[in-house]
Amino acid sequence: MTRINNPMEIYKLLPQTNCMDCNEKTCLAFAVAVFKNRKPLDQCPHLSHDVLEKYGGETEKPNTIEEDMRDAVEFLKAKIPGIDLAEAAGRTGGKYDGKKLTVKVMGKDFNVHTNGTLSSEIHINPWLAVPVLNYVLNGKGRPLSGNWITFRELKGGMERYSLFRQRCEKPLQAIADSYPDLFRDMLDIFNGRRVEGPVDSDVAVIMYPLPLLPVIVCYWEPEDGIDSSLHIYYDETAAENLDLDSLYTLTAGMVIMFDKIAYKHGIPAGEQAGRTHG
Repeated sequence: MTRINNPMEIYKLLPQTNCMDCNEKTCLAFAVAVFKNRKPLDQCPHLSHDVLEKYGGETEKPNTIEEDMRDAVEFLKAKIPGIDLAEAAGRTGGKYDGKKLTVKVMGKDFNVHTNGTLSSEIHINPWLAVPVLNYVLNGKGRPLSGNWITFRELKGGMERYSLFRQRCEKPLQAIADSYPDLFRDMLDIFNGRRVEGPVDSDVAVIMYPLPLLPVIVCYWEPEDGIDSSLHIYYDETAAENLDLDSLYTLTAGMVIMFDKIAYKHGIPAGEQAGRTHG
């Protein structure tokens, strides 16, 4: 049976005439009833045998985010054998040895093999694999400009900034507030370095999640009743070298990594519980 993830997918199968032959007032009401398994799809007498055969079983629960991410990884891996990895090495700042493309991800080797399999010095999870694969498949290889901008200043970023702020900057700020060694670990674990940031801040650290995708994290410590603050800056070419969704995913994945580091160093459980990622 084909997976149905929401009532609108059922509604699109219906005649949308609101004929009430199913004893519901509208086709949309019937779609909701089918999705919730209150009615079978074949109670609509206007559907063809082929549609009923394809969709007529019980509806399935929607994928979780994790399931969607795993599916995305498999979809992208399947595309790798169809591209020229030697050419991709030139676009991504990687190296190709005839069997695999190696790019630096957070300063560590990440290998994309010609058959689509992945291997790395660091733990591979979908939050990392999806952006890396999109970077290899679709990155334009634009040289860095040296001009730093926020996520919302990137093309298309304004509409998504609220989610980015909630899922990336605020959780990282909370970690920095609670875990004084965060920035030292950024330097030591992920080959970061202290820099003069694009704006005046107490701490500015540059890291390279991908070779042509540096980020600068700027942090302002709390003082004299003023709350702390944290913002993440990207080179203005970022949205050309990686699509915006993958850029968000990559940054959220970084925050998850640092959250795990902080957890190991004993941030109080209440503060951990107050942060969520999605």
